[in-house]
Parts: sequence; C-alpha cells; structure tokens
Amino acid sequence: MERISIGFIGSGRMATALARGLVTAGLVTADRILASDPNAAARRAFEDQVSGCRIVPDNGSLARDADVLVLAVKPAHLDEATRACDPPVVGKLVMSIVAGARLDDLADRLGTRRIVRVMPNAPCLVGFGAAGYACGADVDDVDARRIESMLEAVGMCERVPESQLDAVTGLSGSGPAFVAAFLEAMIDGGVLMGLPRDVATRLAVQTVRGTSEWMARAGCHPAEIKDRVASPGGTTIAGLKALEVRAFRGAVLAAVEEATRRATELGMPPRP
Repeated sequence: MERISIGFIGSGRMATALARGLVTAGLVTADRILASDPNAAARRAFEDQVSGCRIVPDNGSLARDADVLVLAVKPAHLDEATRACDPPVVGKLVMSIVAGARLDDLADRLGTRRIVRVMPNAPCLVGFGAAGYACGADVDDVDARRIESMLEAVGMCERVPESQLDAVTGLSGSGPAFVAAFLEAMIDGGVLMGLPRDVATRLAVQTVRGTSEWMARAGCHPAEIKDRVASPGGTTIAGLKALEVRAFRGAVLAAVEEATRRATELGMPPRP
C-alpha cells in the first residue's frame, strides 16, 4: 500500500467511485484520500462512501497537500477549479476526467505537462469500468503505471494516443447506453413472445452478462461465440438472419461513429 495522498478536485459520482475503488483495492487508505467540492451535498455523499477521507475546504489547499491530483469537475467549472489550484499543482501528477479538455489546454491552465487525460465510463460506478487514457509529454512510465493501477481499481483501461480518445468516448463512453438499448429491445422481444416482463428482464441481463464473461475468459473473437451458438437450420441462425436483414451491425457501427464525431464536436476549444 502506497503512502501517497490522492486529491479529488470535484467529488461527484465518478470521483466517488474511483476513490472508493482505490480504498477497496488497497492502493491507499481512506485517510490518504482528499476531496474538495463547492457542492455540500456532493461532499457529504463522498464522505459517506469513502469513510475516513479528508474533506478539504478549497482547491488550493488540496493541490498543496495531495501527491496526485484528480480533476473531476464539469467542463463549465474547469476555469474556476484550475485557477484555484495554481501554482501548487506544478510538478505533481494530474489525472483529468474532465470531458473534452485536451492535454495542451490543461497544460496551459496548470503550468505542467505531467498530466494524464482519462475517458472513463459509467460502469466504473459498480467496479466494471472501461477507460481509455492518454499521457502528456512529461508523464513517465512510473506515472503511467500509477494511473493504470488507479483505473484498474474500478475496471480496466487501455492506453491510447490522445487522437483516439474521442473514439474511446464513442465506443466505451457511450457504449453502456447502446447496450442498454439492446437489452431493452431483447426484453421487449421476450414480452412480445409471452414472457412476463420481470422474467424477460432477468434472462436478458444475465444473457448479456454471461456472454461478455464467456468471451473475456475464453479470449476469443465474438464471431467464435456466435458460431458456437448458431447451429445449422436452428433458432439462432434464424434470428441472426433477421438482424442482418435489418442492418443491425451497420446500425451499431453508425452509432459508434456518430458518438465519436459528436465527442470531437463537443471538445472544449483551447483558451484564447
């Protein structure tokens, strides 16, 4: 267990999930977690979920006292948050989960390039996150490994060039909504065919969960799973034909493409 302290500038749901994961994984003790947030309700919720943490009155104090900083504010609050913690942030490792904030812009605001930009997703709230991260110019291998350990406390992560983070947003950031839409359609299909909705819901959720786990453990391509389930002339191949006729895969490709394009459009412009 490291003796570093980790400070969260912003204590919303993502920050709370990450802090709780760090403590649960044994990477730090709760007393080494610091948090600041202007919202009293957010502070109380963070403190309830990460019992024993330290709530700090302002970002400047937090930036001075913490070894690693996690920027976890909404984009609209980034100016205020970074002004308050500069210059104590200089030289410290910073992890940013601020949507759309580019590495160069963050470096200009904070006066350091020892920054890692992260795109997490909502399942980190239950310990099954999938995150992409990109490193600033002054991030070394030790820093990168530290960030990986933090992200792996709430799921898994992949290092990518910053130019690919919008694609990460389109795939894993938006992906839970796509999976939920698919699940909802499967459940409705079960109801259409006569199943009670609660039964259809439990079966559909477990089917998606089990299929994902099967593929992860087997380390195989999705097509292998499909081919193992689809027997000649059977029910599965008939259903797959219906998906193909209705351009199912094309629709999913288009969804990821459009979400990626929108992430690029919504990226925060650099300060003038």
